[in-house]
Amino acid sequence: MIDYIKGQIAELTPTSVTIETYGIGYFINISLNTYSALENLKEAKLFIYESIREDAHQLFGFFDNRERLIFTHLISVSGVGASTARVMLSSMNPNELVAIISAGNADLLKTVKGIGLKTAQRIIVELKDKLKTEGADMLQISAVTNPSGDEAIAALVMLGFSQPASQKVVGKILKEKPDSKVEEIIKTALKML
Repeated sequence: MIDYIKGQIAELTPTSVTIETYGIGYFINISLNTYSALENLKEAKLFIYESIREDAHQLFGFFDNRERLIFTHLISVSGVGASTARVMLSSMNPNELVAIISAGNADLLKTVKGIGLKTAQRIIVELKDKLKTEGADMLQISAVTNPSGDEAIAALVMLGFSQPASQKVVGKILKEKPDSKVEEIIKTALKML
């Protein structure tokens, strides 16, 4: 499984990006949110979701881990495929989408192309509580936007701590001290876990 791809941006469109790394160009489907974040960059690190089907092997890329997490929640709902989830994340930013689902606003979800009333209601029923309970964790994940945070989380997971707990603690640490080094983050996190 590919967690992320980091490299030079070879080609960028509002729906896709080609990232070249070690002589290989990876074609990655993206949302408009990710496109906006990549517009003025020459290099990028995208968090990847691999969709492997009988007839296709597709990569979906996200500028931050939080957007990927929301994407995986969306595609877990029956009737919502990867393309529909990408359109949803292109129509609204992740914060708006979480707020709309948490509030149970099916009318606003219906405004997204390809989402009817029944699908909107299904999304709300299946994800409302999940997003509420993970809302705090998602806010912590969004705080983990620097490489030190990613490295610290990986180290904590390797030490045997769960990923959600590690993300939450590292997010809190980086919220208070955004310029912390990996070693400082890990030492502080070990005291908090």
